[in-house]
Amino acid sequence: MSAPEKDQQPGDEIATSESEVGELVGRLTEPGELEPAERRRLLGRLARALSTGASKARKSGTGRGRWLADVFLSIAPRIPIRDLHTLSAHHQGLTGEELADDLVRTAQKATMTVGAIGGALAAAQFAAPPLLLSAPAQLVAETIVVAAIEVKLLAELHEVYGVHVQGSGTQRAVAFTAAWAKQRGVDPLAPASVTLALGAATKTALRNRLMRTLGRHLTTLGPFLTGAVAGGALNRMATKKLGEAIRKDLRVKAPLPPGRRNPELDA
Repeated sequence: MSAPEKDQQPGDEIATSESEVGELVGRLTEPGELEPAERRRLLGRLARALSTGASKARKSGTGRGRWLADVFLSIAPRIPIRDLHTLSAHHQGLTGEELADDLVRTAQKATMTVGAIGGALAAAQFAAPPLLLSAPAQLVAETIVVAAIEVKLLAELHEVYGVHVQGSGTQRAVAFTAAWAKQRGVDPLAPASVTLALGAATKTALRNRLMRTLGRHLTTLGPFLTGAVAGGALNRMATKKLGEAIRKDLRVKAPLPPGRRNPELDA
């Protein structure tokens, strides 16, 4: 139970906000379907929690890109990554390329759903001028969740292809986040591939990738239905492209036996 508000020290509300962001992103990226109303509720809570951190960042002069990267790095270890056995059990016993197909399809559906909800919410606010200032918070929340879903996809594809990344949970999360920023697989044989993942070049790549994702979501600020449709379609295409790139990279490192292709992926 949280302490009474009168007992909180200065800065406690920021720490609480950061903890809530990690919890909400974890819930929004857990396996299984979420009811649309519940997903909207969680995205709304996430937007409010992120607003607290964004306000602090503005006051300190921190740029939005740097702040976004710092937030994502802080929540990356909370993204639930499943091992190969659990993945197969959650996907009707599929293995190999068939399992990879299903993972990409599921991730596409998840980011498409988040984009549709985020686009609809932002577009609805766009139609009401007094609420326009709150629209970016919804899109920042969408950006964080879509990035988390894609990092999760990337990490789990490594499990499917048997490309094992060593290190602690936090180190592996950072390595997968760095790989997402560069849109390629992790090379576990590269010297210090995990320990160097937080270098300046990687942080810059992560900041740029997050800002490009946010910029894509800003295009959904339009009439209600076009915002929802655009948000979903853009996310679906981007996730599909990521899945294809990572799988191509991982096949070079650890090719799998051929399996059937899921026609939905080529739709």
